[in-house]
Amino acid sequence: MQQVHQSPNLSNPFENLTEEIIFNVLDFLDEDPQAKKSLSLVNKSFYSIESIHRRSLRPLRTNLIPSTLRRYPHLSHLDFTCCPRVDDDTLFAIADVYKTSLRAIDLSRSRFFSNVGLSSLAGKCTGLVEMDLSNATELTDLAAAAIAEAKNLEKLSLARCKLISDIGIGCIAVGCKKLKSVCLKWCLRVSDFGVGLIAMKCRDIRSLDLSYLPITEKCLPPILQLQQLKELVLVGCSGIDDEGLVTLNQGYKPLEMLNISIIQNVSHIGLYSLTNGMKHLSHLSLAYGFDVTVDLAKCLRNFPGLQCIKLDGCQVSCAGMKAIADCCVSLKEISLCKCIGVTDEGLSSIMEKHNGLKNLDITCCRKITHASLDIITSSCNSLISLKMESCSLIPEDAFELIGQRCSLLEELDITDNEVDDEGLKAISRCSKLLSLKMGICRKITDSGLSHVGIYCPRLTQLDLYRCTAVTDVGIMAVANGCLGLEMINMAYCEKVTDSSLRCLSKCLRLTALEIRGCTRLSSGGLSAIAEGCRKLTLLDIKKCCNIDDAGMLALAQCSQSLQQINISYCSVTDIGLMALASINHLHSMTILHVTGLTASGLGAALLACQGLRKVKLHSTFKASMPQALLNHVEARGCIFHWRNKAFQVDIDPKGWQL
Repeated sequence: MQQVHQSPNLSNPFENLTEEIIFNVLDFLDEDPQAKKSLSLVNKSFYSIESIHRRSLRPLRTNLIPSTLRRYPHLSHLDFTCCPRVDDDTLFAIADVYKTSLRAIDLSRSRFFSNVGLSSLAGKCTGLVEMDLSNATELTDLAAAAIAEAKNLEKLSLARCKLISDIGIGCIAVGCKKLKSVCLKWCLRVSDFGVGLIAMKCRDIRSLDLSYLPITEKCLPPILQLQQLKELVLVGCSGIDDEGLVTLNQGYKPLEMLNISIIQNVSHIGLYSLTNGMKHLSHLSLAYGFDVTVDLAKCLRNFPGLQCIKLDGCQVSCAGMKAIADCCVSLKEISLCKCIGVTDEGLSSIMEKHNGLKNLDITCCRKITHASLDIITSSCNSLISLKMESCSLIPEDAFELIGQRCSLLEELDITDNEVDDEGLKAISRCSKLLSLKMGICRKITDSGLSHVGIYCPRLTQLDLYRCTAVTDVGIMAVANGCLGLEMINMAYCEKVTDSSLRCLSKCLRLTALEIRGCTRLSSGGLSAIAEGCRKLTLLDIKKCCNIDDAGMLALAQCSQSLQQINISYCSVTDIGLMALASINHLHSMTILHVTGLTASGLGAALLACQGLRKVKLHSTFKASMPQALLNHVEARGCIFHWRNKAFQVDIDPKGWQL
């Protein structure tokens, strides 16, 4: 008898792929949700397998949740940051479907749910380990009691939940004893008592953020006894002072990161008492509160492994900086942003003794000169990040030293400096650059920028804000050489035309484009961007007066990933705005002084754009639109920001200084 062999499906070879192979492909596509969606539409088999495989989801609108629950039965992570309205009924449905699988939920951008929905979620989803309820300003202690039902919770953020008090925190402390990470930032009704309860009941806490709480040193003893605590943030806790800190018991403290920025009543005396015993501290932030003196530097001797120190906004003395150079032997990162008193002598003392420095921020250190940049580049030639915005006394020739000596740089910020083309040509030798910010560098022309395009092919971020001498030639050189570009800011580069945008449309990874004030750009160039840059999420075309409805229609057709747009002062009418409203991901719009719009057209667009979370409008529209319509849009979760800004006829060439 002749054996019959079943031939493979030649008409559709995809049908022959096993589930395991498709799973591997889907894993590979985790970073590209659009590609994953496209794959699922190849055939019915792929569609079914993708629904089984998916574990995380970020819905665009809550009205899509019912179909989502049916299609994806095994979700473990739900991100509702695109859904401004999530009510209790939605949480009920989620709790019923994902009882065993749900592990994390993010409601930090959502409103309209209450303790009732949270109780269902926390009670039924027994595997829930992570909840982000930040910005839920209407939640009370009843909601905190509901959260306490999540017995396996490990990570909880209640930032800006300003109505939750010690009572609610006490419920959480008793019910959620497995907590490892807690954020109570701006929970203004939580005091020493509530924080103490968390510390005493939740012994496994590793990260604790108490920023801006009305607490004192009384809650610190139980916190500092937490044997697993690695990160403690006390930013803006003004009730903590030297007098209270000196009473703390000394002993072993396992902290690795401490942030006590913006505390005005703590000096080196309190710092010594607080940190005594913190032998493993590696990251310390003292920004906007401390005077950097010799006595402060002596405190740092207790931290032999200190790698990062942030002194932003502090009053700095030369003697203090020299002492830091002597006392901190392992520094890899130092931030002196907006410090008062940084000089060539003080900065040089640190650079000479820390030649292994990787990250340096000297933004707005306006007293340093050529000498500082010379010692920085000669001593720390393994720098990866250098931020030096507005160092106005450094002459143009000094910037050549960066390119000659710091070839490993990946991030460079030289905004508002005297750098010229020769300096930029030298900087282009830093072939590993990923981010280059040089806004308000008016001496830069196409000649220098072209070198960046040729020799920095890895560049992903480029800021040319108000580089007014740059033209199409420079932009096209960057676009042709840096195909991985993700963000470019060309605001007020008035000489660029549509030719630049057409060339940039080849940068397929572009997600952010800022071209405000580029008056020579038109809808033709924007259409090219829309067609080529399908991943675009942020677009600022304010004061691009030649961009009209044609540009909006192109965006509606091709830029379905667009999330934020500013069309102020553009030549857009009701037709163009209605086209924008069809973009599913769009959640933020700024629409000021768009003279072609009518109240009825604006109202129709607001109704059609269901994912809106924030809209900036001129206050004149508020009186001309039906209040019922505004109430309806707000009920969906959208917040209106009304502005009464006067129409600006001319661009102030020095407006950036205001």
